[in-house]
Amino acid sequence: MAEHNNVKRALKTRHLSMIALGGSIGTGLFVASGSAISTAGPGGALVAYIGIGLMVYFLMTSLGEMATYLPVTGSFATYSRRFVDPALGFAMGWNYWFNWAITLAVDISTAAIVLRYWFPNVPGWVFSLAALIIIFLINALSVSSFGETEYWMALIKVVTVIVFLVVGFLTIVGIMGGHATFFDNLTYKKAPFVGGLPTVLSVFVVAGFSFQGTELIGITAGESKDPAKSIPKAIKQVFWRILLFYILSIFVIACIIPYTSPNLLGSSASDITISPFTLVFKRAGLASAASVMNAVILTSVVSAANSGMYASTRMLFALGATGDAPRIFGRVNGRGIPMPALIVTTFVGLLTFLSSIFGGRIYTFLVSASGLTGFIAWIGIALAHYRFRRAFKAQGKDLGMLRYKAKWFPFGPILALVICILVIVGQDLKSFANFDWQAISVTYMSVPLFLILFFYYKIKYKTKLIPLEEIDLTRHELSDEKANK
Repeated sequence: MAEHNNVKRALKTRHLSMIALGGSIGTGLFVASGSAISTAGPGGALVAYIGIGLMVYFLMTSLGEMATYLPVTGSFATYSRRFVDPALGFAMGWNYWFNWAITLAVDISTAAIVLRYWFPNVPGWVFSLAALIIIFLINALSVSSFGETEYWMALIKVVTVIVFLVVGFLTIVGIMGGHATFFDNLTYKKAPFVGGLPTVLSVFVVAGFSFQGTELIGITAGESKDPAKSIPKAIKQVFWRILLFYILSIFVIACIIPYTSPNLLGSSASDITISPFTLVFKRAGLASAASVMNAVILTSVVSAANSGMYASTRMLFALGATGDAPRIFGRVNGRGIPMPALIVTTFVGLLTFLSSIFGGRIYTFLVSASGLTGFIAWIGIALAHYRFRRAFKAQGKDLGMLRYKAKWFPFGPILALVICILVIVGQDLKSFANFDWQAISVTYMSVPLFLILFFYYKIKYKTKLIPLEEIDLTRHELSDEKANK
């Protein structure tokens, strides 16, 4: 086997742009956006998605600044280790690997639910197993096969959203669907804002989950052909597309379907027939809408599973490379694929999936334990960037050395930090009000698990917050990688 620094830089700019975009367009938009409108009204849903969209943009610029300076596979786990505290890097890496390994199992289970729409008599586990094998093979072949698969699956989602927006606006003005709604539903009954500030905050949680996965672009930096060019380009595109796709989609749904419609309450892939996208297409007179949207949602779920496999494999590989996991995981084969990390991640995903069939409680525990880990990763990105930029200043380095500069520092990382903490705390405020400790422990389980990892490493290795003057700001040069091969 080759040495651990031989991952292949084979991802092109178009791959990175679509991976970043595909990471933010999924069942959160196609299905859960309806429940957001139903809960907080059209105005509340728009405020929540704009707020989270803005935060994600700042997070991506923070990640972009570090990823162009230090384009490594370990991404924010490596940045946390180098710019904050080695214990934070250790906890971030294992936390993120665990999150995606569990999410992989959730996604292959969801793929089976979606396929049951067409094949109601086939056992779900057959589809899940087939999906897992296909995803394993895509990731085992080469990083290019992963990039190309994600590119085309993301493109299907993008085309769907564009068609949806065109059909939606034609329906709003009455060219399709026969009856113009214009903006009547935006002020229907208690709209645009329903339930005040508490419901808007609860929808922040839904919106936050919808955007999980955009941080994948940081992990792809380690295998990008030209990170200095492709990462800034992908980040700029992500912001405008998130804004256009999410905000315009919610606006179209809210104009056509009143927030009081019981059909908007679907929040999982099993509710495909009442996906707000399906409802709008049907309202426009497109009879085959449910089948088409089912195919698109299947693409979304497989894409999420594929990305999850890639992200968790690369994070385990990075942990192995730094010695935070057994060194075998830091090895790659001749095609630049970290096979030991891929095999173990697939095995964990399979075990988690099997627990959903044979041990419902274990599965529920695992899913709950991974619930907030995406937000914890975002906190890590914001902290690492804040410290990175402060160290740059403390060491008297010229900001001109940065290949890409994050906008509005320090406002961006501080805003991201505050919103992420608010979203984590706001997950289940009702349980705190009712002193329901069982519900609290299930909802917030990922927080103590993260803290256990952090303090275990901190106590064992007696690590401390790295002083700004001692932070290693050595730039990662691609020419050095070639020299080490």
